[in-house]
Amino acid sequence: MINHHVALIYAMVLGAAADGALADSELEMIQGIVQQLPIFEDFEQGNLAQIASACTELLTVEDGIDAVISQIKENLPDRLRATAYALACDVVAADGEATQEELRYLEILRHDIGVDRLTAAAIERGAGARYARP
Repeated sequence: MINHHVALIYAMVLGAAADGALADSELEMIQGIVQQLPIFEDFEQGNLAQIASACTELLTVEDGIDAVISQIKENLPDRLRATAYALACDVVAADGEATQEELRYLEILRHDIGVDRLTAAAIERGAGARYARP
């Protein structure tokens, strides 16, 4: 069983890995989020690499993405579901370009954790605005 910190990190790692690779810049982005947001203030920072590795390991098994999303859903309180979606959107948007695989992951995540379309649209618009390029 994972806790809410791990579930949120899994959501971000899946967003970063959705295009087939987990770049160092994406891991640094996740690390920055974990260091800055209040939801992670009682999280042990030294565990981040191990948690990211565990998530990517789960992705290698059959139906891995479904297994990880299921863990996110089962271990995330309802009040943090939109937060998980927002963090995943931030990681996807951070490089300025979302691939079809990343967009598909976000759609699956949104649906499976129960983030309604209107909330998701607002979150997506906010992420796009925060990471807009000139």
